[in-house]
Amino acid sequence: MHITLPNGVTRTAKYLGDQGCVTLPVGKTSVNFTPVKLKSHLPDASTQPWPMGDVLPKDPLPPELDAVKVKQAVQAAFEPAAGMTAAFVVTWRGRLIAERYGEGITEHTPLESWSMGKSLTATLIGVLVKQGIYDLWQPAPIPEWQSAGDLRAKIRIADILHMSSGLRINAPQDPDYDPSGTYPDHLYLYTGSVDSFHYAATRPLQWPPNTVGRYRNTDPVLINYLIRLGVEKRGEEYLSFPQRALFDKIGIRTMVLETDPFGNFLTQGYELASARDWARLGNLYLQDGVWNGERILPDGYVKFVSTLAPAWEADKRPIYGGFFWINGDGEYPVPKEAFYMSGVGGQTTLIIPSYDLVVVRLGHYKGSKAGDKSFKQALALLMEAVPRRK
Repeated sequence: MHITLPNGVTRTAKYLGDQGCVTLPVGKTSVNFTPVKLKSHLPDASTQPWPMGDVLPKDPLPPELDAVKVKQAVQAAFEPAAGMTAAFVVTWRGRLIAERYGEGITEHTPLESWSMGKSLTATLIGVLVKQGIYDLWQPAPIPEWQSAGDLRAKIRIADILHMSSGLRINAPQDPDYDPSGTYPDHLYLYTGSVDSFHYAATRPLQWPPNTVGRYRNTDPVLINYLIRLGVEKRGEEYLSFPQRALFDKIGIRTMVLETDPFGNFLTQGYELASARDWARLGNLYLQDGVWNGERILPDGYVKFVSTLAPAWEADKRPIYGGFFWINGDGEYPVPKEAFYMSGVGGQTTLIIPSYDLVVVRLGHYKGSKAGDKSFKQALALLMEAVPRRK
């Protein structure tokens, strides 16, 4: 696919199957890696009960739930039409209790999820921590930082997950961002068609690590770099790692992770998945990182990602943990202990432990303002429909 930009430059994207679409460097006709065909070892979803498959129970909702209000919540999520909600899925105690989809969308449709992929990135590094490849509190072994006297060598993996690495890039959420200025590095990490890992790793320090919290794509890109380094160091194939280490374990079948032209995952925001698959990932966190009796994430990891990051606390912004947002400022009408995956345009996977709820809302970017209002109305109704955990 080709698109000509207002400045006359033509950019080309190439479809690579299981690696999705990759934007090529200007003047190039191919990527710098060999695409990999991914193979799921999961049985047909239509033959397996939820959550490992798509077969839902036929019995009525449990009596503890207010079924009328659950139905009203689903309706609220889709009103008005200007909200452009594409998918809405609710699970309670792991059971799928409500769902609805926009026109032309089904429970299997992969949808743009944007920065919810940052939370997926946290999950994949968590798997490697559980497997003993990394420790959260160790200095991040980024090759570009290993020269004598390089202050970046002191940045810990936890600092990066906390969006507190201190690395300097230009990002739209920075307080001093000037939209009339230069093109933001935050977006260049998607569109530059460079080796995104090396680009992120060569950014200079702006502040000492763990002192200032800033929402910047550098940090999730660097965690993805560590994932690749850790997987390949033990001789495993990188592009299939999420499939075998996570997706096959929790029933995810629709997730597509796109890459840069060098085969590096861009899951700071270039991934697609169905609402049901995001609900599965949300339930992994609701269940403290355990699935079907198997601990997939380290003990204490869910608490780590859902606890306010020190640098953000110092900035009096109680809203960010470890590549997960926190409801510390009451953004949503749910308990402040709730935490969530969030992507631009109204993509949300909300985990509310005290109500045993996971709520997924996906929508089209143009409807995000109205969609946010609809989502909040739906959540308020769910708070009335579901009992608080005793």
